[in-house]
Amino acid sequence: MENGARGVAALIVTWLAIFDGLFVNVANGHFDYREALTKSLIFLEAQRSGKLPPNNRVPWRGDSALQDGQEAHVDLVGGYYDAGDNVKYGLPMAFTITTLSWGAVFYGPELEAAGEMENVRCAIRWGTDYFLKATCRDKLYVQVGDPVKDHECWVRPENMQTPRTVLKIDQNEPGTEIAAETAAAMAAASIVFRSVDHTYSHRLLNKAKSLFKFAKAHKGTFDGECPFYCSYSGYNDELLWAATWLYKASRQSAYLKYITDEGVPANVAEFNWDLKYAGAQVILSELYFEGHKELENYKQHADGYICSNHPDSPYHQVTITPGGMVHLRDGANSQYVTGTALLFSVYGDILARHNQVVQCGDKTITCSQILDFATKQMDYLLGANPQGRSYMVGFGVNPPKQAHHRGASVPILAANDVVNCGMSFSNWLTPNVPNANELTGAFVGGPDRNDNFEDLRSSSSYTEPVTYTNSLAVGTLARLANRTHI
Repeated sequence: MENGARGVAALIVTWLAIFDGLFVNVANGHFDYREALTKSLIFLEAQRSGKLPPNNRVPWRGDSALQDGQEAHVDLVGGYYDAGDNVKYGLPMAFTITTLSWGAVFYGPELEAAGEMENVRCAIRWGTDYFLKATCRDKLYVQVGDPVKDHECWVRPENMQTPRTVLKIDQNEPGTEIAAETAAAMAAASIVFRSVDHTYSHRLLNKAKSLFKFAKAHKGTFDGECPFYCSYSGYNDELLWAATWLYKASRQSAYLKYITDEGVPANVAEFNWDLKYAGAQVILSELYFEGHKELENYKQHADGYICSNHPDSPYHQVTITPGGMVHLRDGANSQYVTGTALLFSVYGDILARHNQVVQCGDKTITCSQILDFATKQMDYLLGANPQGRSYMVGFGVNPPKQAHHRGASVPILAANDVVNCGMSFSNWLTPNVPNANELTGAFVGGPDRNDNFEDLRSSSSYTEPVTYTNSLAVGTLARLANRTHI
């Protein structure tokens, strides 16, 4: 009996240890972040335009837009569709690649540990290969497709017959925001490829330098992508963002000089495809901690971003829903959730490395509080919300079934099928039925400021996904996948 009692006691201790570990892990993260990471990248593959590779993981997608660029006598096949339509917009596509590269640069070991680094590189290269083709001397092709005509037909890209209008910027019609963001994308991507393909990395960096030079020499805002991607913030943030990535990629003093002498500072409370200040400030803060004390004002602005967003700060100004989600505006609000999560994750880790905190008036915000807020934002989208549902397609509890997305909602058709555009909306947009194809990994637009959500294709503000919501999520998900195991 004594030996038996000892065995039972030992067994109890063992089970308590197991449960204790389980409780700790569940407290730190409720979800399979590795699965979410994998699926987030699969969504980006579903957004590919052009000739798909043999290892395509989205079975209902096929080759599309294989004649892109013919109107301008240039090869513009490839790249990404930005959302649920079939237009390729240069500004959000470049931002997608920049932020995806940022995740790969900062959380490279975590992506390697999750087994996803190669998929991330492939996703980045799908964009950078396109940008290399789109950049020709002193011009950059920035849009393929006619958004007005595109929105007159609900058709999958494989069967579209709408015009593939080409827009470009050059010295006569500049577009500083797009040129600088594309420069940032190429510079950031060059770091990702440096250790695996030095020649390609060098090519990307050289192209980034020439695009930045072009952006500075021919200043002006390009409105050709309006009304869908109008830049309201101006181009100074993109120039600072591009110079930051170019310095990080090259360590050439000319880019640091631009940042310190010409960079326009700003206090901001958000980070998105149109407003890049906070992202640059976080990266420059890391350089400040590494010894570049001339960048102190950028570190102060990064602190200001935290103070504007963290709910415990007396200077908090960003709306937080009753369920705890950052809400800036309706329409793809999930991009602001994943963007906040990425900046809080990266800055929290930077502060932790250097044993620093953020002082918001008389309130101290620790790095653990910052990282916890980042985790809560991702957890909200994955299911820790008042609706008790996931906002990622194909993941978790009660995920969205009606993403506002042409390719996912229209059944697979023969390549030569001609769609009746007049009937396409009643056939495939408005019916209250699940999509014909699962848009795996897509973060939909998400709930409103009161945590309400409608899973209806026709409610695009709730259900339309965009590439940059997912690209912003990749780094944070990699961090959580590596540091939390259930």
